[in-house]
Amino acid sequence: MKVNKEEISLSILLADDDIDDCIFFKGALEKSSVSTVLVAVNDGMQLMRLLIDETNVLPDVLFVDLNMPRKNGFECLSELKLSEKLKHLPVIMYSTSNDQDVVDRLYLNGAQYFIRKPSDISQFEKIIHHTLTLVGQKNQPQPARENFVLEIHPVIV
Repeated sequence: MKVNKEEISLSILLADDDIDDCIFFKGALEKSSVSTVLVAVNDGMQLMRLLIDETNVLPDVLFVDLNMPRKNGFECLSELKLSEKLKHLPVIMYSTSNDQDVVDRLYLNGAQYFIRKPSDISQFEKIIHHTLTLVGQKNQPQPARENFVLEIHPVIV
């Protein structure tokens, strides 16, 4: 069965050093009804080199893992927000971290949203789809603090 893609079409740049998480992310995009083009890099250094390269077209949205080698998500977010060229890009940070100080710091540093990586693949697919529909509404400002963390709550029967 072929999934009809919504009117939204997004170019996504994913920075994550975990190969399994990249595979899950790609699978979540394929199951989403939002049309996407994905480019993935393995660390923060690759992410920043790709974004700074003047010959590359900027993506619509960045998904950045917090814990990466060489340059972590905090460092990338800081660089992005200091750059005139890149500061407008929506940055979705994600991690398994439940540390409220981490979430607060990401919010204050200008991330668009924070996703706690769920362990369940179907929950991961739902949260990625939900996030894509939010960022597909172009030029959205950073939400209020209480709406910064995106989560899908499982239905308890």
